[in-house]
Amino acid sequence: MLLLLLGIIVLHITVLVLLFVSTIVSQWLVNGEHTADLWQNCTSGTVFQCLTSSTNEWLQSVQAMMILSIIFSVL
Repeated sequence: MLLLLLGIIVLHITVLVLLFVSTIVSQWLVNGEHTADLWQNCTSGTVFQCLTSSTNEWLQSVQAMMILSIIFSVL
């Protein structure tokens, strides 16, 4: 029983770490000179330029759900 409880605690801590890392990480998609993540799209040609990526409604809902999941997991 104690081993099962320890396994559940380790699993929850692992999920929390992955949640924080996936929200904070700055490069989800790397394609040559173009990088994209949850918050911005960047191009690194002759001039490094970043634009916000919150133009789509589904992306704004994903951003909101990621922030809410972090808040509720901390609580």
